[in-house]
Amino acid sequence: MNLNFIRRIVFTGVLSLFCNLYYSNAQGCVAIRGFSSCSGSLGTEGYLSSGEFLVGSNNRYFESFRHFRGTEQEENRIEEGTNVINDSYFFDLTLNYGVTDRLYANLLIPFVSHVRSSMYEHGGNSYGDRHTTRAAGLADLRIGGGYWLIDHGTKPFNFAFGAGIKLPTGDYSHTDTFYNQGQDKDTEVEAVVDQSIQPGDGGLGFNLDFQGYYTLSHNFMLTTSLYYLINPEETNGVLTRRGTSEFSVPDQYAAQIGTTFFPMVKGLAFYLGGLLEGVPASDFIGGSAGYRRPGYAISVDPGVNYTVNNLSLRLNVPFAVERNRIQSYEDKIRTIETGEFRQGDAAFADYLINFSLTYRITKHKTKKFDTDIQVLN
Repeated sequence: MNLNFIRRIVFTGVLSLFCNLYYSNAQGCVAIRGFSSCSGSLGTEGYLSSGEFLVGSNNRYFESFRHFRGTEQEENRIEEGTNVINDSYFFDLTLNYGVTDRLYANLLIPFVSHVRSSMYEHGGNSYGDRHTTRAAGLADLRIGGGYWLIDHGTKPFNFAFGAGIKLPTGDYSHTDTFYNQGQDKDTEVEAVVDQSIQPGDGGLGFNLDFQGYYTLSHNFMLTTSLYYLINPEETNGVLTRRGTSEFSVPDQYAAQIGTTFFPMVKGLAFYLGGLLEGVPASDFIGGSAGYRRPGYAISVDPGVNYTVNNLSLRLNVPFAVERNRIQSYEDKIRTIETGEFRQGDAAFADYLINFSLTYRITKHKTKKFDTDIQVLN
């Protein structure tokens, strides 16, 4: 198997994972902003030789509309037409650079566009008048790097650790028009939009990531990736539309494990794996107060990759098999204060469409590798 091809497969696979997690919002109202961190995604550029660049783009789309409280779906929301619908589009520009054959650096410039449709924000569900709010623009930039532990081509496996910084460049206090406001529901009000469609979260964050692969044979390879975004800031100072609390700046996490299959077709590979992405109720560092919708989604993640020369294309369509809106920090506090169990709901998507394109810029002509990675030991 061509080692150059394997390098691209592993890179685009992990890039796809981290970019999926980046602003995937756990496929819904659970506000994940970045696996909000593709800096890890870029970590695979460790597969770049010294002086090489990898430029790319990643496009994602999902529609969240199924409401969950815990793991139970509130089917009546769809039947009654009161469910919230988020249509979310993401476009990322990525730049990766091989500092050495094992050390890499990366930059991710994300853009988002959201359209949110609801009744409860525009007079209440009982009023029955559905309207939309929108938010679009630059999201939170990611800068990072990482290091592969083993020289490439010497073992049938390798692992890399990475770290990065999330800069609060995205708008986290975007406003739009809300209808049917006031006691007589005859007023239009300009107010802050929901947290799930804000382009940024308003906090300076730090991410840690891990990625690795193990070649089983000529045709099969195992891959895994882990990611955690630490947001030390508790809240971002922006009050929710109702003014009851400030937006929280939550941590985020994601994990992926899967198998890549290389058929006897040059440049083609298929992937099947599992994907976990979520927002915790309590942060690793700093406080956890403020408004957030914590939870997670577990998905089956099939994909296909095609590589020709220095160009790689990848399509993944993870579909959710479990969605869980867990108790938030505020839910737990109110449960203690009132003695009555509280747990909010959140809307999730059924699936996510992710398409990525990467192009390798080399200083010299690409070298051909005839060694099969299976026999490297």
